[in-house]
Amino acid sequence: MHTNESAENYLETILILSQKLPAVRSVDIAAELNFKKPSVSVAMKKLRESGHITVSSEGHITLTASGRKIAESIYERHTLLSSWLERLGVDSKTAAEDACRIEHVISPESFTAIKRHIK
Repeated sequence: MHTNESAENYLETILILSQKLPAVRSVDIAAELNFKKPSVSVAMKKLRESGHITVSSEGHITLTASGRKIAESIYERHTLLSSWLERLGVDSKTAAEDACRIEHVISPESFTAIKRHIK
């Protein structure tokens, strides 16, 4: 399940958008991340080739089982870390930005320990 930070961010964004929208398209991802559509198209091709997403003939993007597993893991890290930082007194914007950076580099062991300590 090795992916890079960029791929993880795209997968997490697809997961979040799929909870808000009836169908996720490249333009939705570009708008959400404030990226240009060609950049998103290249990333979607890589994610499709790696088996993390499927793209329908209408351009609807869906996470595969492997893509969903990665996205849910990253999203769990993000939400737990950002809420923890806020409880420590960090303002919500900074907490979200820091959590976004930490979520990609923290080891499973450290994250599990933090999760256990928080809960």
